[in-house]
Amino acid sequence: MCPISVNDIATRWLHPYVPVPGQIPKEYHPGIFDLIFRVLKSYANGTVPVPSQTLVNCFNIARECDNPRSGDEHTAAEILQKEMSKISELAASAFTDIDILATFQAYLIYTLITFFRLNQGGNMSFLRQAKMHLQDLTCITSHQGLICSADPQHARPSWEAWLVAEAKRRTLYVLYLFDTVLSRQEGLPNFLETELYGLPAPSSKSLWEAKTRREWEQKYNDHLAQWPEGNLCIDELWPTPRDLDEASITQRRARVDQWLVDVDEFGMMIYTVTSCTTVYTVTSCTHGG
Repeated sequence: MCPISVNDIATRWLHPYVPVPGQIPKEYHPGIFDLIFRVLKSYANGTVPVPSQTLVNCFNIARECDNPRSGDEHTAAEILQKEMSKISELAASAFTDIDILATFQAYLIYTLITFFRLNQGGNMSFLRQAKMHLQDLTCITSHQGLICSADPQHARPSWEAWLVAEAKRRTLYVLYLFDTVLSRQEGLPNFLETELYGLPAPSSKSLWEAKTRREWEQKYNDHLAQWPEGNLCIDELWPTPRDLDEASITQRRARVDQWLVDVDEFGMMIYTVTSCTTVYTVTSCTHGG
């Protein structure tokens, strides 16, 4: 299922240029931005192959771009850009969730490599186009579903369906972090990702790293018992709304504390970024926490 308006993702690149009612500007502390930058750079430097031909090709090409000699970065970037054009065309003919997700992930990896490893950060014309394609791919991927249909009924989905949905959301969150980097590169404002309201936050480490179906099913049963009111949502990590009363704030903090007990490295990075985000309203600013 897809519980959000994905068309708002596809048009997000327009927000810095065309004012949209209800946008909430946000800023990061320089240290937090440096964290985002370095983590994303690490994603461009290390990848793990999976059984998808699109991603296998992606990783083979990525290895060829390891440590290019000075002066060869431009040639390597041209090779990546040609491959990106090919796979963006494949997205329209992808039939399965895995095919679509692999295309989205491969395009994102190519863009990260181009920006972080091939010194193409100044090629803003290409990066703007890449960001538009990435948001289009996000829209296509999200239309196929971002949560399992069993989740709203608080039942256990299949392991395979859950893994695909979780992988999609994590890839989506990486894209949004990279969007922050590109916007800053251009000196453009960043806005709170209100179109993602209601999506689950990154899952627990024990669920995400389960090695067998039996282990995952046991962990998911524990998860259902621990979260009777439903998963923690990504917006619960955002700065606290000013209209929340004390009881609601206390409940929200308790849920975040519970989520932090079994969070993995990716979730902790998301928590660090969101908890140090400053958002601005017409008359004031608030911080996450």
